[in-house]
Amino acid sequence: MKISVKAIIVAAVAVLAAVAIVAKRGGQATPAHGREAEAAVPKPQSEGPLPRLLDLGSGKCVPCKMMTPILDQLEKEYAGRMRVEFIDIFKDQEAVKKYDVNVIPTQIFYDAAGKELWRHEGFISKEDILAKWKELGVDLGGKPLSGIVREAPVVADARPRDAVCFMCDGDVNPKTRTVVKGDSEQRLLCSPHCYFIYFSSIPGADPAAQDAKVSVTDWASGGAIPATPATYLCGVDAKGRPTVKAFADKDAAAKEQRTSPGSLLGWDVLRSKELAARCGFCDRAVYPEDACGVIVEGGTRTYGCCTHCAMGVAARLGKDIEVEAKDGFSGEPIRIKTLNGSVASLEPPTAIAWFGQKKDAEGKWVSAGCFKQGFFVNEGNLQKWLDARPSMTGRQISIAQSLADKMKLTPQQIAKACKLGECK
Repeated sequence: MKISVKAIIVAAVAVLAAVAIVAKRGGQATPAHGREAEAAVPKPQSEGPLPRLLDLGSGKCVPCKMMTPILDQLEKEYAGRMRVEFIDIFKDQEAVKKYDVNVIPTQIFYDAAGKELWRHEGFISKEDILAKWKELGVDLGGKPLSGIVREAPVVADARPRDAVCFMCDGDVNPKTRTVVKGDSEQRLLCSPHCYFIYFSSIPGADPAAQDAKVSVTDWASGGAIPATPATYLCGVDAKGRPTVKAFADKDAAAKEQRTSPGSLLGWDVLRSKELAARCGFCDRAVYPEDACGVIVEGGTRTYGCCTHCAMGVAARLGKDIEVEAKDGFSGEPIRIKTLNGSVASLEPPTAIAWFGQKKDAEGKWVSAGCFKQGFFVNEGNLQKWLDARPSMTGRQISIAQSLADKMKLTPQQIAKACKLGECK
């Protein structure tokens, strides 16, 4: 997002006239911290020549305001290693011409000798600022971010293969066990819902052909039955999450309905219901109760089947988004807003991401899939979540990095996202 300086100046002639006295003071750059206050005397340069980041904007435009916490953080975290300054063009009109500013905010990167290295127009995230300094060959002497890395399981997963869901990696309940027969092997799933996630992960899947391969477990007898002719009792559990019980006999389903309220549905209606809500990034079927909420620029609402896919909606649609996620351990809310493909705001600011990974057949680290990802309000909650999952492998990353990873994807890669055999 960028704001035209000329448009602001034309629209605010009266304001500029009112602050003319301030401009006559010399309009010096102020430290970023407390930049909404009156112009202050710059910090003494006793620390010697330092690389400098100069932000030119105002206290009036939205992207300028979004830069405020970023500049304040950089000023505090890199004190003595980098100067961070701000000029309000409403208070220093001459700065527009002096620094050749066309839009606000504008950030100018200077080396320690005062030479301009690079400039950027519009909002820019903290991570992108630091990455640019590194790209420019400027060493700010920052310590590498600490974080949790687990490259080997603490305890190997000893569960029998037929007790683990192929899709979500959860335990298979014998009462809801679902099987998809393949040419060479069968896929064991924990529920009919995971079948529909599985189905929506197959590019160009033929519904009739895939459905014919599926068997579900009769709730009454415990035996395997074909999925399509079965009757399904669909209810809601104590947490508001849908429940699905399959029956070979409709009368048995009606009998169960008397003690477990719900609706009796055929396969076609169940399919329509299960596939109604989709991930806005990878198009997988989701239950809204399990998913991240995503508000797209313009007001459209969609879902992210996992926290990382929620961030990917920005990449797929090329629009700014607001993500409403939950801490994977505590359920506490985490809210992220993006601007121009970068994280613009994060609440709480301590929130972090877990990138679940595994090694492929060639020994390369690849994504472990949507069910192994998460956001957390702090590292402590992530550690508690991992303690309960000793076989999990992966690494802690910033939420900004989770977005950056998605923004780097090509349209072709996005089209394959989360499809069977394609997670990287």
